[in-house]
Amino acid sequence: MKIIVHDTGAAMLDLLARPVEQRTEALREILAPLRNPYVPLHEPEVHYGFSGFRVDRDDPRYEQALRQMREADVWGRMRETAAAAWERLDAAVPGVRHADQVDVVLMLGDPDDDYLVERSAGYLGMGGIPGSVMQTMWPTGTSLAKIPYATAHEIHHNVRYANVVWDPATVTVGEHVVAEGLAEAFVRELAGERAMGPWSRSLDGAELESAYRKITGAIDLAGMQYLTPYVIGDTIAIRAGQEPVGLPDFAGYAVGLRIVDAHLAATGLTAAESVALPVGEILANAGVPTTN
Repeated sequence: MKIIVHDTGAAMLDLLARPVEQRTEALREILAPLRNPYVPLHEPEVHYGFSGFRVDRDDPRYEQALRQMREADVWGRMRETAAAAWERLDAAVPGVRHADQVDVVLMLGDPDDDYLVERSAGYLGMGGIPGSVMQTMWPTGTSLAKIPYATAHEIHHNVRYANVVWDPATVTVGEHVVAEGLAEAFVRELAGERAMGPWSRSLDGAELESAYRKITGAIDLAGMQYLTPYVIGDTIAIRAGQEPVGLPDFAGYAVGLRIVDAHLAATGLTAAESVALPVGEILANAGVPTTN
């Protein structure tokens, strides 16, 4: 599998040097590697919906942030970590299906987006479409340190969904929470607990127990409309115009890691070795009852 981490840092600095009226087209050019037949990741609307920076105005913070990211060698470290992630997955499951090429596009985030900067510690990612990884970050202490490991998280997703069917009409809450748990457990295998994102460790104690009961009680709910409320939580559900179900931010990630850890303990497998396993098998190994 060929992984291309595009040098979007230089491209975004070039965009910022252009007149405002030319920047939307320049944004489309930067996002062009994400073009695919499933989700229009290359469209500016998706960029903005994914907490991306604004190109319709000048903001002196943008150039400073991009230079900070370049000084921290963000793109180089992403390349190294993505390559290590694929090497581990390929060795763990020889012959696993995968996209021939994965294009990784990192975009600067919106510093005024509280969800990105505060709730998500400055970074987000989307890697479930084989061949495409889209990431957004605003430089914070956490995001500068951990953005390469988020790339590894998304590479795990990318390989999983070259093997496991994600049908928007039939995908279950269980599939999504398991996928997030697997990807975070994979980051832990690759680089230790320090590399894990804030999402899977956002809950503990009684709050985690409550979320676990609620999510496992809805584990068989099928359809994309259930995923945001049950996996990502009330804040984003409301932002997306969906009905909240009484869950905190990233509850499904924490519950997913708990389920995956039970699966790993029961089987002796690794998260890398589990990348293509059916969700029903993982839930059964973890002792989570389903009706399917």
